[in-house]
Amino acid sequence: MLKNITLSAEKTLIEKARHCAESKDTTLNAEFRRWLEQYVESPRTQSNLDELMKRFSYVNPGKTFSREEMNAR
Repeated sequence: MLKNITLSAEKTLIEKARHCAESKDTTLNAEFRRWLEQYVESPRTQSNLDELMKRFSYVNPGKTFSREEMNAR
């Protein structure tokens, strides 16, 4: 059973979001439902990320990088 909720956002943002959804052959409501499902699942996602980071804890670059070095392309 679906339940309605009301959200507030800038008119231009809503228009852009609807356009993005249209380009994906979907609706803003469907995209929001998808986001809401991912939002609810985020604790498990965070847990998975923590687990992954532990698996790669052996990786050590040998130094700390400056902001400029990290942003260099």
